[in-house]
Amino acid sequence: MKIQYILPLLWACLLTACSQVHQPDGTVSRAPKIFPDYTSVTLPPNIAPVNFEIQEKGDAYQTEIGCGNEVAIVLTDDRPTVDIPESDWHDLLEKAEGKTIFFRVSVLQDGKWMRYADIQDTISTAPIDPVLVYRLLYPGYELWNEMGIYQRDLTSFEQTPVVENRNFGKMCVNCHNFADHNPDTMMLHVRGKMGGTMIINGDQVKKVTPNPASFAHGATYPSWRPGGRYIAYSANEIQQFFHSAGKKPIEVSDLAADLMIYDTQTNTAFTDSLVYGNSYLETFPHWAPDGKTLYFCRSSHFREGMALDSIRYSLYRVQVDVTHHRMSHLECVYDAEAKGKSVSFPRVSPDGKYVLFTQSNYGNFSIWHAESDLYLLDIATGKVRRLSEVDSKDVDSYHCWSTNGRWFVFSSKRLDGLWARPFFASFDPKTGKAGKPFLLPQKDPHFYDRFTLTFNVPELIKGKIRKGKKIEHEINAQTAVQATEAQ
Repeated sequence: MKIQYILPLLWACLLTACSQVHQPDGTVSRAPKIFPDYTSVTLPPNIAPVNFEIQEKGDAYQTEIGCGNEVAIVLTDDRPTVDIPESDWHDLLEKAEGKTIFFRVSVLQDGKWMRYADIQDTISTAPIDPVLVYRLLYPGYELWNEMGIYQRDLTSFEQTPVVENRNFGKMCVNCHNFADHNPDTMMLHVRGKMGGTMIINGDQVKKVTPNPASFAHGATYPSWRPGGRYIAYSANEIQQFFHSAGKKPIEVSDLAADLMIYDTQTNTAFTDSLVYGNSYLETFPHWAPDGKTLYFCRSSHFREGMALDSIRYSLYRVQVDVTHHRMSHLECVYDAEAKGKSVSFPRVSPDGKYVLFTQSNYGNFSIWHAESDLYLLDIATGKVRRLSEVDSKDVDSYHCWSTNGRWFVFSSKRLDGLWARPFFASFDPKTGKAGKPFLLPQKDPHFYDRFTLTFNVPELIKGKIRKGKKIEHEINAQTAVQATEAQ
């Protein structure tokens, strides 16, 4: 690829670069087709280059990238791949904050350079958290030893492992979660005979038991309370079901589920009869930023012989007094069950104004439900609407807000119906409107054509996790101690 740079402060260089730009012999009234679709999107000012492929037939390609009347980067190649230099891209975004940038594509067709209408994107003034953490696994969950938790630098294309199953014998790592988007305060579960819950706080990595003997089931689906001391869990008895046909090979259902609060300082837990008992299933807790309100999903209790497609969860909240270990003011804020629908994964916005959740036809394993869509609750008004601006015909789930509440990430199967990929969307807290979603940029635009792992539970954090090797070491060391004690 030939790359020409146009430096706005050097007029001589500007004239030289312009002389090398192929002038159009004709124009096309529409914008070119590209993949991934980065047209008419709002981008963070710190995002990696949005490399793409021009999906128009031609013998050569030219892409001019700039802002206003200024072209900042010119790329020419006989291939349709647009590979944007990282340093020049970030220089452009810095100058274009709060403005619109353009991608001006010309294609050599039948000996003539045809210029397409500009692709235009808005550059936000609000940055996104610089690191995304996710679990990579095969969609059918068969090859557990190939699973792992990874982190991706969103300002570049660097991906590094945090922990990988291959390093733990016959155990499985999952349920990564962070306190206040802080990479130094996190937890993850290790499933298996010698597994457990790992709490990472700064340099300290310890294995804990968040479910005392008084709790019938193990801790799952964590949510850190603001401040980083308490974690809300659901204590679930989970059953996997495998369909013999159809597009939903796996179904997961709660046979029992209750809520509990774990104190990381005292290694104790408490609950309340409002959210613990045999009458209901409670799951997917998530704290509001006030640290007092806990949102969660609730369904009628599972009964023997009950059809899986009859289990539906509504959105609830309860007030939690962590000092006195009490809960109060239980209320349903969205009765999805009455509408024949089911709610999962409520996530409260950082400003406490909205709850973003997934809605599907039944159950709580929405990642396998093609009808799963993102919905938004306005807490002040109680109004709920489908986020039509980000909706697709396939799964949209596993979502997470950015620290500043101006972005959210979610997993979607909209590309092929099989693999979940991370998509991002801007969000305006004043209007409650989201922007057009865009796919996580990759160095190679063909990356998603060849990558056969699915992205689960994407979480935005403020920086890189530095304790991956220490986490792996502590898991193996403590597992070895347990094995010795068991002999």
